Amino acid sequence: MAEPNMKNEYSERFDQLRKNRVEMSFHKYGPAKTNFKDKLVDALKTHDLCIEKYKETKNTEYLVDAANYLMFEFMYPQLDGAYFKATDSDESAGTVGEAIGEWGL
Repeated sequence: MAEPNMKNEYSERFDQLRKNRVEMSFHKYGPAKTNFKDKLVDALKTHDLCIEKYKETKNTEYLVDAANYLMFEFMYPQLDGAYFKATDSDESAGTVGEAIGEWGL
């Protein structure tokens, strides 16, 4: 099997844009730990707002913001009983569409 070309499979720029916005937000809105751990800001609902704004405007900055809200939910879960467990494809949430890997190539 071929090795992935990570320049095509992963975006370092996306990560840098996310980090830049987290640093700016710290000064603008205060510490993420307080805002999310203390449930002052709802990470999942704010993520949803960002996705809706992206669909409306097509400005990919909203995708960067949405990803940060998912990261904050991961770091400071607001859902009671939230946990991380690595899963295999049998437990996958699934995808919409058919990935090329499913074609048996």
